[in-house]
Amino acid sequence: MTRAEIEACIPHRSPFLWLDEVVEIDERRLHARKCLDPELDVFSGHFPGFPVLPGVLQCEAAFQAAAVLISRIEPVGSDHVPVVTRLNNVQFRRLVRPGETLDIEVELTERLANAFYLKGKTSVGGKVCTRLEFACATAATDS
Repeated sequence: MTRAEIEACIPHRSPFLWLDEVVEIDERRLHARKCLDPELDVFSGHFPGFPVLPGVLQCEAAFQAAAVLISRIEPVGSDHVPVVTRLNNVQFRRLVRPGETLDIEVELTERLANAFYLKGKTSVGGKVCTRLEFACATAATDS
């Protein structure tokens, strides 16, 4: 999927869209990528002289990947959007630096009504940066 196709699935836009492309997707799994331009504003303040992508943004990238995956189940244009309801067992394993390409993988492990349970992983060059488990629920956009 291209960036335009991703934007057709989720409401996120630059500068807060953390997916550049989806390289693989099926009913339960999604693999996406984000190329981390050294000129991203986040690197000028986190941390000056030693720029690092915040772990919370790695989690956000996984959340957005999950939203794209869920959009295959809950059709785009419906009156519901996925929102994160829980975050568990987060592990930060490796620093992510400007110029690197972040691989983002999510897997749907269970669905109960409007609740989706997932696990995610970010990596660079095959080395795990972040692991997480999280849940999303679909929420009405008119509330």
